[in-house]
Amino acid sequence: MTDAFFTPVSGFDLPRFAGVPTFMRLPYVPPGHPRFSDVQIGLVGAPWDGGTTNRPGPRHGPRQLRDASTMIRAQHPVTNQRPFEDARCADLGDVGPNPVNVGDTLERFTSFYKNLKDNDIRPLTGGGDHLCSLPILRAIAADAPLGMIHFDSHT
Repeated sequence: MTDAFFTPVSGFDLPRFAGVPTFMRLPYVPPGHPRFSDVQIGLVGAPWDGGTTNRPGPRHGPRQLRDASTMIRAQHPVTNQRPFEDARCADLGDVGPNPVNVGDTLERFTSFYKNLKDNDIRPLTGGGDHLCSLPILRAIAADAPLGMIHFDSHT
């Protein structure tokens, strides 16, 4: 099932400190890309924290996750699993928020995730405040029950 296009860039081909950072060094395949409909798991950035009343900063999460994830290897060192051979994964980019209009931002998120659902792409979203979950759930769970895993990290 391995498709070379969806294989992370190797540190032997390009040093981990070089190149445009994507989640886990996967290919960047935004909506409209010719291979978009081939993606099975799409990593999405949610650079939005307009719904927070205290301690903003989650909007910076996607960029930081991309930078940190450049160290992830294609093969797990203990289990020897190679997850990128089991599914076609790609970085789909960020949902573009409107920093001055919460309602418009929520509509943009809903539209983005509806497109993922229509293309049978399972999203893995990073960044954003708690409000980001609402439009994502509206889009994905519009016509069927849904299971969700929500990591909520605070330091």
